[in-house]
Amino acid sequence: MSEISTTTQSGIATFFGRMGRYAMRGIEHLGDGTRLAFHALSLLFAKPWQGKHFVIQLYALGVGSLAIIVITGAFTGMVLALQGYYTLAKFGSESLLGAGVGMSIIRELGPVLGAFMIIGRAGSSITAEIGIMRVTEQTDALEMMAVNPMQRIILPRIIATTLAVPLLVSIFDVVGIGAGYIVGVELLGVNPGAYMAELVAKLEMIDLNGGWVKAVVFGFMIGTICTYMGYRAQPTTEGVAKATTQAVVIASVSVLIIDYILTSFFL
Repeated sequence: MSEISTTTQSGIATFFGRMGRYAMRGIEHLGDGTRLAFHALSLLFAKPWQGKHFVIQLYALGVGSLAIIVITGAFTGMVLALQGYYTLAKFGSESLLGAGVGMSIIRELGPVLGAFMIIGRAGSSITAEIGIMRVTEQTDALEMMAVNPMQRIILPRIIATTLAVPLLVSIFDVVGIGAGYIVGVELLGVNPGAYMAELVAKLEMIDLNGGWVKAVVFGFMIGTICTYMGYRAQPTTEGVAKATTQAVVIASVSVLIIDYILTSFFL
């Protein structure tokens, strides 16, 4: 009996020891990633300004992710309208469909689903691209040419994601509300005046500001996490693949955590 108790205690100690090591490693990465981001941002006005590289990254992020944002926004609005109509119809409140679709998309679904799409489409690409630069020693070559990799590689990508995500989320919101209008008004017969009037009446400035703040924070966070994971990836093909997977998972989970925190402030 005492042997079983000793074995159980040893297993519990091993479990908590492992959890402690994971927690310490997570805190270490959080500190290292924060330091890398602030180091890169401190070079924002340093010469030579990386305007060309910033525009290239902004174009790749914005234009490259536009199609998936439009498709996701359209079907999200259509599903919301369809589901919302039959729920509201039970209470005789179909006229509130526009407000329900608009507030759901602008406050929550636009920023969160938009961020997920950008992580999958562009964030993984950023991590893999920087990781491959590490494998092929391009970052070392930049340092030998007296070019700061933080300024050339990290900074343009962080700034580009911080600006591109709010713009893409705005497009997501407009497309989603428009798709909800088509389904609600054209297919289900909701009064078009009531749809738009309730949307305008119920939507407040704090809803718009909350969505914008979330999108900006998500953009900065996606850029920081994905560049950090790529820059710190093991310089092997397996290391780059592992870093890319970790970047997508960590960025996605971080979006959900930060979304809960920000939502509690804007309610």
